[in-house]
Amino acid sequence: MPTDFGVPPTAEENRAQVEQRLQDARTGGAVPETLRVEFRGRPIHVEVIDMPVDQLYYNPATHRVSAQRAHDPLREQELAKDKWSDAGQSYLHHLLMAKPSDPHVRDPEFDKLMQSLQEFKQNEPGLISREGVIVNGNTRRAALKELGVQTIRVGVLPASCTWADIRSVELSLQLRPDRRREYSYINRLMAIEEQVKPGLPLAAIAKLFHTTTPALERDTWVLGQLHDLVKRSEHGQIKLRLMDFEDAQESFAELYRTYVKEKAKNKQKAVTLLEYRLAAIVLDFAKTDIRAIRTDFLEKYLEHRLPEGPWAITPEPAKAVPIPGLNRSVPAPSSETAMARTLTDSLLRAKATQKSGSAATPSEMAEANSSVTLMKHAFDESIEAAQDAIRKQKKRLAAPDRVIAAVDDLQQCVTDLVLARGNNSLDEGAFDDTLIALRQALAKVSVEASKSIQLPGEGLSWLREAVAGQR
Repeated sequence: MPTDFGVPPTAEENRAQVEQRLQDARTGGAVPETLRVEFRGRPIHVEVIDMPVDQLYYNPATHRVSAQRAHDPLREQELAKDKWSDAGQSYLHHLLMAKPSDPHVRDPEFDKLMQSLQEFKQNEPGLISREGVIVNGNTRRAALKELGVQTIRVGVLPASCTWADIRSVELSLQLRPDRRREYSYINRLMAIEEQVKPGLPLAAIAKLFHTTTPALERDTWVLGQLHDLVKRSEHGQIKLRLMDFEDAQESFAELYRTYVKEKAKNKQKAVTLLEYRLAAIVLDFAKTDIRAIRTDFLEKYLEHRLPEGPWAITPEPAKAVPIPGLNRSVPAPSSETAMARTLTDSLLRAKATQKSGSAATPSEMAEANSSVTLMKHAFDESIEAAQDAIRKQKKRLAAPDRVIAAVDDLQQCVTDLVLARGNNSLDEGAFDDTLIALRQALAKVSVEASKSIQLPGEGLSWLREAVAGQR
């Protein structure tokens, strides 16, 4: 990614107008409004003014739509050619309004922002460079533009602001814990990658992103997997895009935890398991279904259900791979691992064809649709069989089962409360005492689960926050 995009064609005009409005704000008699921002490692207060909405430019380096720019290659080409042209800025405007996982669709969150701005006006100012580039507030500017509002309140960065400053300030503002609209999953990963590449220590990046070093290690691993999947999907001019995995955040988080745990036992089996679970993610299975895919998945469930196709060809027996320049060799991947990778590669290419639109011929599209449908059916039956076997193997209640039982009891409790309200029979004191006991029990569950799970999922994260809020 270029480090310097230059300035818009109206930069001089914008500088003059910014200076004039800053002077007007200082001499108007009222105390000028200011905005606190982190600039070059220290907090500063910048003055806030009104600027014409149509005179400002979207930031071509914004992390808000980094992944989505691959949505339309032709419009992306126009944007790359001239960041400030009407065509390039129009494309950014479209992406800022669009749903991150599917830019063909308008984002409901954008409509909520528009409604809020229409009803309550602009509560927080955006932020611009003196040349008129929006550093923070790109989405707000898009919403105001759609509403036909003529001006936008913005803070003004110092005249010495560089593109490095713009990127740094944008991240510091967007990653605050009180931010209203988070980066999409993939865009956040790409923003992390941008900080990792120059060699910034993980601890410093974790602090910037309000996360932990283990979570950051997971995120960089996931992005590495995503880049690999995109590369493996490429055939001809067709390939998947990072944004195609936008809705798989929880599945990849769980995949990382499972892979690390299995790798400590047997690296070869962990890699094979990784491939089958990646295939299930490509086929859009829910994470609860993917859990049923274990190291024996092929042998016990999938092998005899596989349809005819390139994935059904069993590779030659593995041979040792010599290391150039050394009189030694290392074991090649097992035949099952090679087969699993072949299967995933075939699925990736078929999925890329499905998403390519007019780039694929009708026959290529029909073949891809058939392949994905057949593999989806094979995995569906195999996962169902694996889940059934797992249920039958359970001879005692594990921790998740006890939580499920507790959930059933709580759902029955809702019914009991309704009945008690009808006949006024609820013992309120006793009920309150049991809620206190429930709170204490949940606190203990949170503590013990946190000791066992280093990278919490959505459920444990909720429990920790709920318990912490009651202390």
